[in-house]
Amino acid sequence: MNILELEGLSVTFATDTGDVPAVRDVSLRVRPGETLALVGESGSGKSTVALAAMGLLPGNSRVSGRASLDGTEVVGASETVLAHLRGRTASMVFQEPATALDPLTRVGRQIAEVIRNHRSVSAKEAAAEAVDLLRRVGISEPERRASAFPFQLSGGQRQRVVIAMAIANSPSLLVADEPTTALDVTVQAEILDLLRQLAARSGTRVLLVTHNMGVVADFADRVAVMLRGEIVETGTVDDVLLRPAHEYTKLLLDAVPRLAVSGPEESDAVPEPAPREPVVRLQDVSVSFGRVRALHEVSLTVRPGETVGLVGESGSGKSTAARVALGLIAPSDGTVSLFGTDLRRARGRARRRLLAGLGVVLQDPVASLDARMSVAECVAEPLRVHRRDMPAAQRRARVGEVLELVRLPRELASRGPRELSGGQRQRVSLARALVLEPRLLVADEPTSALDVSVQRTVLEVIEELQRELGFACLFVSHDLAVVQRFAQRVVVLRSGRVEEQGPTATTLLHPDTEYTRRLIAAVPVPDPVLQRSRRAERRTSLTTGGQGATA
Repeated sequence: MNILELEGLSVTFATDTGDVPAVRDVSLRVRPGETLALVGESGSGKSTVALAAMGLLPGNSRVSGRASLDGTEVVGASETVLAHLRGRTASMVFQEPATALDPLTRVGRQIAEVIRNHRSVSAKEAAAEAVDLLRRVGISEPERRASAFPFQLSGGQRQRVVIAMAIANSPSLLVADEPTTALDVTVQAEILDLLRQLAARSGTRVLLVTHNMGVVADFADRVAVMLRGEIVETGTVDDVLLRPAHEYTKLLLDAVPRLAVSGPEESDAVPEPAPREPVVRLQDVSVSFGRVRALHEVSLTVRPGETVGLVGESGSGKSTAARVALGLIAPSDGTVSLFGTDLRRARGRARRRLLAGLGVVLQDPVASLDARMSVAECVAEPLRVHRRDMPAAQRRARVGEVLELVRLPRELASRGPRELSGGQRQRVSLARALVLEPRLLVADEPTSALDVSVQRTVLEVIEELQRELGFACLFVSHDLAVVQRFAQRVVVLRSGRVEEQGPTATTLLHPDTEYTRRLIAAVPVPDPVLQRSRRAERRTSLTTGGQGATA
């Protein structure tokens, strides 16, 4: 029996400006023993389908058609029926565990509460089961971790806690909505392995909602592709990813950055520029936060016109190194030279002039742009801070120029950030970073939250502007495929130390260290045949002496 069946499902949201159709006439089913991936870009309707299947749509939604879980109709069902289905018949794994978990409640208690909501067990029995579930999902020292609060755990550990809660009552279906988007590649690989093992052991079926085609290739049996609320293609993972029939599927796959894992020592990236005086140099830099050593004797340089990729797992120190380069964190040891000047010795106006040569693009444009400001005000803010004598008319003209530079119409200047798409917001962040014509752009995970086609657009804009304006770029990312395409040199960090560095082509194709090889092996590629082979090789490597990353 199919655990999930949708027939002619349509969802419309009532808004202040009128009805917005989100899903149109969707029919699909999750068959026994399979994982179905629902893919598409933001706004395609895939998450709405997942929420409709769980009866979790908001009150302003209007639903027609059928959605049944294990033979029980969800559409129109009472809250009592839905509460019985959720957790027992189907459970959900959300994208961001930080929002799925209560920050004020210990994780063991949160798991125990899920157990007791559906089964008549004592508090002591539920607590013991919670510890056992933490052990099952691969968390070390589960007895101790059960008493931890979510903020005391890493991102990978929090996601494992969310999975433990989802499987606590042995559901027949897991609905996983972008469960690995915010995770590093090694942790992502471990989470996918965990979900695969859980499904194999218990026969749990999985509905995977994602825009990551590498994850689809690694994990799914069948694929349904959504575009503007409709399913445009379905089929086996091999057929859809290797022999796509719909033009939209072809465009999606074409936009995926692909990590080259073998071949000659060459790259599509621009060749290394001739040696010139670095715009930023970190020399033997160490940083400590209390007893925690975040960086240990890190040295790196970025020269005019080049892009240096800074890669590594969470906790490797890459974002800390970027903040040191920006002058936001003072090193406990070592020196930081910015445009040939020792940053520690620069004071007052001299320091402000140095920092005016920097531009910053962060991972989350929603957090980096003030929602109370218009786009024009967000972009113009650096001008107000560093060029206070610039006339208002000249400032408005400069905002219009830089919006056009990042391929946005000037008319967007009057809108608020919330009125824009994710890709538009990130390009507004880029415009803000470039408005002062910086000599160095620091980009910290600028595309990790974006769909593949939007990601490609943003990267193309940065590349085009770099060629035109000549700024250097320190590019922080855990996406090795993007770094391979975008950077001329790469620095690999591990536990606050430089593991290795060199030209991107040689470092990522022919790494010197086992750690870099393990990072590369964990990157899923959007080819299910190749991915099955790489997964088997990685498993063999781990069982013959290699050690996986701790989540």
